Amino acid sequence: MSILEILKVIIIGIVEGITEWLPISSTGHIILVEQLFMLNAGEEFKAMFEVVIQLGAILAVVVLYFKKLNPFSKGINTKKMYLTIELWKKIIVACIPAAMLGLLIDKWVEAHLRNGFVISMALIIYGILFIMIENSNKNRVYSIRSIHSIDYQTALFIGFFQVLALIPGTSRSGATIIGGMILGATRSVSAEFSFFLSIPIMFGASLLKLVKFGFHYTAVEVLYLIIGMSVAFFVSLFSISFLLNWVKKNDFKFFGYYRIGLGIIIVVWYLVSSLMSMK
Repeated sequence: MSILEILKVIIIGIVEGITEWLPISSTGHIILVEQLFMLNAGEEFKAMFEVVIQLGAILAVVVLYFKKLNPFSKGINTKKMYLTIELWKKIIVACIPAAMLGLLIDKWVEAHLRNGFVISMALIIYGILFIMIENSNKNRVYSIRSIHSIDYQTALFIGFFQVLALIPGTSRSGATIIGGMILGATRSVSAEFSFFLSIPIMFGASLLKLVKFGFHYTAVEVLYLIIGMSVAFFVSLFSISFLLNWVKKNDFKFFGYYRIGLGIIIVVWYLVSSLMSMK
């Protein structure tokens, strides 16, 4: 067991916990961080590590919203139970497009789109979109001001926006938040619905990868997985609360500028790396 490797695991867990929920692309950040703090492990373990820290992040949503998402909570009245069940139906409807397309093109995306150029372009393009949407919506009165006001059609359309997140660097939360705002939902409703969509879509994706890679690791590797998952979970609790408080007083333009800056950094990083490798 190495203290240095544990520090790397903690750093990657922190990055996952922050970037999974903010609309700035966890994939882009994880790739950068892995280049800087490369784990001394095989590719299969690294792939499993990404799955496990994502599960830690998802559990934060489950814990924070357990009462709100549980239709059978103690003391809940019939109306609230009905609304919660309806919300889950809408969440499932919204997840259908990404789930179906993800199963079809996941391997192709991993083989052809998980590279610095695609990630940087996605970061920059969606960063510009955030700024444009916020500028055009400056004085807009949003029609959807409650999570329960989202109808099935709107949920499905938000689900189509979630499909865009299959492109590395897009950001699943970023795509669904943009979709929600375009369709008339407030920033806070768009962000909250994005959190809820993460539960089935990311649990499903994680389960598929768990089946693919199996679970046969050394005691030290299991410890690394537990540490990374725990760090991602606790940092996610903070990140989700931060974003919900942020959107009450601010717009998303800051994240747009941040994405553009990060996209440029990644482009430069890969250009310099390519030039260095040619020497």
